[in-house]
Amino acid sequence: MRKNELILVLDFGGQYNQLIARRVRECSVYAEVHPCTISIDKIRELSPKGIILTGGPESVYKENALTYDRELFNLGVPILGICYGSQLMAHLLGGRVEKADTSEYGHTEVTVEDKSSKLFAEVSKNTVCWMSHTDRITQAPEGFSVTASTANCPVAAMENAARKLYATQFHPEVAHTAEGAKMIRNFVRNICATKGDWQMGAFAKEEAERLKAKIGDGKALCALSGGVDSSVAATLLSKAIGKRLTCVFVDHGLLRKNEGDEVEAVFGKNGIVDVNFIRINAKDRFYAKLKGVTEPEKKRKIIGEEFIRVFEEEAKKIGKVDFLAQGTIYPDVIESGLNKSAVIKSHHNVGGLPDFVDFKEIVEPLRLLFKDEVRAVGRELGLSDALVNRQPFPGPGLGIRIIGEVTEEKVKIVQDADAIYREELEKAGAHKNLGQYFAALTNMRSVGVMGDGRTYDYAVALRAVETGDFMTAKSAYLPWEVLAKVTTRIVNEVKGVNRVFYDCTGKPPGTIEFE
Repeated sequence: MRKNELILVLDFGGQYNQLIARRVRECSVYAEVHPCTISIDKIRELSPKGIILTGGPESVYKENALTYDRELFNLGVPILGICYGSQLMAHLLGGRVEKADTSEYGHTEVTVEDKSSKLFAEVSKNTVCWMSHTDRITQAPEGFSVTASTANCPVAAMENAARKLYATQFHPEVAHTAEGAKMIRNFVRNICATKGDWQMGAFAKEEAERLKAKIGDGKALCALSGGVDSSVAATLLSKAIGKRLTCVFVDHGLLRKNEGDEVEAVFGKNGIVDVNFIRINAKDRFYAKLKGVTEPEKKRKIIGEEFIRVFEEEAKKIGKVDFLAQGTIYPDVIESGLNKSAVIKSHHNVGGLPDFVDFKEIVEPLRLLFKDEVRAVGRELGLSDALVNRQPFPGPGLGIRIIGEVTEEKVKIVQDADAIYREELEKAGAHKNLGQYFAALTNMRSVGVMGDGRTYDYAVALRAVETGDFMTAKSAYLPWEVLAKVTTRIVNEVKGVNRVFYDCTGKPPGTIEFE
């Protein structure tokens, strides 16, 4: 049973929704995202300290638009509506929402009209916020005052402080809103009157106890990739059930260069976590399943299902194993689709699971955590900084860093190119403060000249982003001399490549991975 104070985030289909939860947790307050179909009785049962209504892609006045019972606003609980959530609040309470003459997307200067507003405490009179809307509130409901505006949006924020109802047309949760963190904190800590009882040390202890109670005398298999998420999950499980945990590392032939051997060196005999460890070399099996497949979602689902089948087979060799443990984290869940949110990409350990799984239950101890929270738990558990700060690597591996069909030849190309890229960034110290960096193989081939001969080879794309939560990211500004050296080495040393690109796209509109 949850003991922490709760901020409830109601999901109306936007893509920043889990980011809202992340920002709330930065205030040391627990947040959960629930679909907007949750009943009013269930909300009362959850007894949240506050509620946030998220953005969404629809128009509130259109037929079949996502909505909610007006009774929500009579609960006496502080509510913050964001973007679509602000428009829905206005629409349900008698205000007016209309299509804007001029849409606003991106950085927008917002003027705070009421500096006495608790939501804008210590926020500048003129501040830059992130707008992403076509509709706008043209008239606030009765009892509401307008607290912020822009040149094209007369009601950029509104509130009825007596009823504890607040709304912003802009997105305070994204990093592009300069003082958004202050606004979120003002709502969560001051307006909702929370104490801040969400701490990673307490989570680690409580989760280990929960796992111990759930698994009991049973056995568990942990899907171990050697990355941060699965390593922390394995460590939590080892504290809960000890040697009744078997970590299974599937080398699917889609890992980074030499990574399989590195994982075995850490988790195998005399490794840092005292568990049973099994390495399965299944490269040929995965390549055969992926032959001829080019569609990204299909590749992910094939890899996800094959993972499960390998685990099932291994479980039968070990004996009765009731639980399959995975390092699923919250961004995996959101990107695989929550309620009516758009599916960005299914993760092999969430949306990529087959319909039937031959285990009593799947255990995901980190499912409600963001990446930086997982790292914090890892430190609490005593894992080394080298492991906790390790570069993230997706479960489907290089299968989603190769555009188009996956072949052994292409895997070798991207492994070699990626190894060169990472080596040169680290040698130059340019990797510091990067959230993720890697090389990917495009499906573009072009004419080149090497020596005295004509080539027709592949183009490699380099990616490097700065991010804290992996929900949003911006492309990193890397020194040109470093990129030039990486390019020269890749073209000269990696057979089959004659061109190198650098990806300057942020998230959004892109994702961090290519597929």
